[in-house]
Amino acid sequence: MQHRYFLTFHLSMVALFSASVLAQVPVLSDYQTSPDSTGFVEKTETLPKDDDVLLMAPTVISLDFPRLARLVKFTLRDESRGWVDIQFRYDPILDTHYVLELPVLSEASYYTADWAVLSASDRLVRGSFSFSFGQDAQRPSLTRAADELLLQQRYGDPTIRYVKPPATEIILGKDPPRFDPPFTIQLNREPDSIN
Repeated sequence: MQHRYFLTFHLSMVALFSASVLAQVPVLSDYQTSPDSTGFVEKTETLPKDDDVLLMAPTVISLDFPRLARLVKFTLRDESRGWVDIQFRYDPILDTHYVLELPVLSEASYYTADWAVLSASDRLVRGSFSFSFGQDAQRPSLTRAADELLLQQRYGDPTIRYVKPPATEIILGKDPPRFDPPFTIQLNREPDSIN
């Protein structure tokens, strides 16, 4: 009898703790953004389109938003997260169509453009899109998937990201520079005798 009471108590505690674990609300991590409930990002049209493969490097990027917005951020980077200086400057005027001129882009596996706008109601909305160009170019989504698979095979953890170390210059057989003062003080000199 006591054994059955203990077993019933144990099973009810397991069920209670299991229910509390299942009832927890998922919490977004620091790196995730909340979903866009307004559909602003989905209705935004970009040129080049997301995951596009072009024959040649684009000279401009255009953004067409579904409603009036202020473009407050626009950055462009290559697959190794190297930034491209695009000379973006914030303009407080509301608009739905933005065209940004690009410098000559060097060859890269793909480029990613990140943008952020303030809507007319001052709501911050962020989006991004990727594109690649060239004869042997592949879709950015395929390149990223292959990179993630390689990282997972190498490290076993998809959350680990390899960061390219900064370029270093190693100089062998050269002493560090020596900086001598322009004069030397002699402390053991005899004072001049007066004749």
